[in-house]
Amino acid sequence: MTARLISGTEIAQQVRSEISVSVTKFHELTGKIPGLAAVLVGEDPASRIYVRNKGRACKEVGIHSETFHLSDSTTETELLELISKLNSNPTFNGILVQLPLPPTIDEKTIIQSISPEKDVDGLHPVNLGRLIEGNPRFIPGTPAGIQQLLLRSGYDTDGKHVVVCGRSNIVGKPIAMLLMQKNVGANATVTLCHTGTKDLGQFTKIADILIVATGRPNTIDSSMVKKGVVVIDVGINRIEDSTQERGYRLAGDVNFESVSTLAEAITPVPGGVGPMTIAMLLQNTLSAAIGHHQTSA
Repeated sequence: MTARLISGTEIAQQVRSEISVSVTKFHELTGKIPGLAAVLVGEDPASRIYVRNKGRACKEVGIHSETFHLSDSTTETELLELISKLNSNPTFNGILVQLPLPPTIDEKTIIQSISPEKDVDGLHPVNLGRLIEGNPRFIPGTPAGIQQLLLRSGYDTDGKHVVVCGRSNIVGKPIAMLLMQKNVGANATVTLCHTGTKDLGQFTKIADILIVATGRPNTIDSSMVKKGVVVIDVGINRIEDSTQERGYRLAGDVNFESVSTLAEAITPVPGGVGPMTIAMLLQNTLSAAIGHHQTSA
């Protein structure tokens, strides 16, 4: 059996095309353009690439985007002052602070300083609370992207057993909360596994849909899944590879070659969840602009 590839690249393009149409209509109706402020602290290469890609995606769909690039020596107080200014700046409907931050800055403090109405990453405690309640303002980009990947690929979670590996605030917890809601694209029975789970394989083997976000390559292989499972691999890891010009290759948290022999469908790495995360950030920025317009009208 060869698994069907769930292409995040293709589905994200569909989503971006839809957003572009909606942004144009919003501009025609209101005369306004949605705006996103991206804050980058330091010189982390991966973070710089992510922010650059988000800026390009914004331009593609007609969203105004500005990047505020601060040095590694930026203090927490200085970053808080910038966020306060962005909170009150009507040019920006959404604020994104690229994680991780330097160790001298407390991430929780920064996330909580962003206005919940502009928190397009959906990580503010108010927005996470609304997600748990079943009345989300913004769904974090990666969980929202996973849900859309499943829906648009024809894999309804209704009544299915979804097993999530990983309990981060960015992926594991919110995707578990999202898929257990009594809503379209949800209504699943969800099991959340983590580093304290004994015998992880006993849970992954009974998953109809398996979502893996452990941050460790090859966490899951074919011995840990059942035939016909649908696998969403959230991980992206650099593996040393002397055969590659750049000296490494990218791999997910799932052993793709092994698991794809049993799975019905699987996301590739790269080209799976990553593009969807950016697409859903754009959707959240548009939603924030619509919300701000309605509030000010």
